Amino acid sequence: MVTRRQVPFGYVQDEDNPSILLPIVDELEALELAKKHLKQYSYREVSAWLTTQTGRSITAMGLKKRVDIERRRKKATTIKRQLTKRLEKALKEIERLEKQSTGYYTVESEED
Repeated sequence: MVTRRQVPFGYVQDEDNPSILLPIVDELEALELAKKHLKQYSYREVSAWLTTQTGRSITAMGLKKRVDIERRRKKATTIKRQLTKRLEKALKEIERLEKQSTGYYTVESEED
C-alpha cells in the first residue's frame, strides 16, 4: 500500500528520491516574513498574502499548524540546550571533586 504524504510549504519532493524534500528558498523566505506579519494580522489574512506572494496555496489552518510545530521544536531545542549546559557544569564539578578526594590517582603512560 502506498501512502501519500503532504509536502510541507516551502519544500518540493525530489524527483529521483521521493523521500527527500528539497527547499524552495523563495517560499521559505516568504514564510519567515509571514510569521512576522502574524503579529499584526490574522492567520487567514497572512495565509492569503502568502498564497498571493508565492503562488502556492496554504490555508490558515495549515499556516497555524506550521507555526505551532516550529514553536514547539524551538522550545524543545532551548530546553535541551539548557539541560546540556547544566550537565556539563555538573560533570566539571564532579571531576573537580574527584581530584580533591583522597586516593585520587592518574594513569601514567608506559612510554617513560
